[in-house]
Amino acid sequence: CLTVIFFQLYGYCYQDSNDIPDTLTTITELGSPLEMIQLLQTSWEDRFRICLSLVRLLHYLAHSPLGSVTLLDFRPRQFVIVDGELKVTDLDDASIEESSCTSNSDCFMEFPARNFTLPCSVEGRCQNMNEKRNLYNAYRFFFTYLLPHSAPSSLRPLLDEIVNATGNHTKCGNAKYLFFTPSLSVSSEFTQKCVKSANTKYKRVPEAFIPDENYRCWPSYHHKGCLLSVFDVNEAIEICDSYSQCKAFVLTNQTTWTGRQLVFFKMASNHIVPDPDKITYVKVTG
Repeated sequence: CLTVIFFQLYGYCYQDSNDIPDTLTTITELGSPLEMIQLLQTSWEDRFRICLSLVRLLHYLAHSPLGSVTLLDFRPRQFVIVDGELKVTDLDDASIEESSCTSNSDCFMEFPARNFTLPCSVEGRCQNMNEKRNLYNAYRFFFTYLLPHSAPSSLRPLLDEIVNATGNHTKCGNAKYLFFTPSLSVSSEFTQKCVKSANTKYKRVPEAFIPDENYRCWPSYHHKGCLLSVFDVNEAIEICDSYSQCKAFVLTNQTTWTGRQLVFFKMASNHIVPDPDKITYVKVTG
């Protein structure tokens, strides 16, 4: 569905204003400007979701009904975030023309950090230049920042493979194969993380919540507390044991887009209140 990767236009109208004739007004869905610094402060899980939506865009551009499409201006300002997904807002600089050539030297792609020379086909066109330009721009503007930063240690070998492949143009005849296939493994490993049980004992208090006793951690889904995603109780115990100030945690009935459960981590359990949608675990001392 195109609305998944392109900014949705709900309607438009022409009207004459006092100052400007033939004024065009558009009504679009609401999106947030892409701010890389803010993205780096979000959870790795959310950044991974953005990269997956970018992969869907790369695959569509490479296999669109018009042929292979390249975005000549691939910078973050051309995108917005809508419900956690990346969408394109500006197609003014899109092109479906593959560069003509008489030899491989005519298929030279120059970037600030490195250059590439692609083969010239018998039809006199540079092979897959549009797709590979999109792919490398996605690497240098997005993947290299969003994927490795604060990634789970168990996933770093796979992420290194993905980032290096996009940056080096290895096996990149198909953008979806290059990134999406290994990314499915990343998503699976991240969602089904297996954690060894800790030796620390916790008392389970059903239908209970700790409203206060917050402390801050990073990255967190809550700016005033420590709210993280976990696969199960064992992972929540491991996280709580890793923070010296953590004395309890609360399982909520909310999940992230991958199905991982959101958990509040607390620095004390002095005030527990009833809540039918939550389960509290309190660290047993002594």
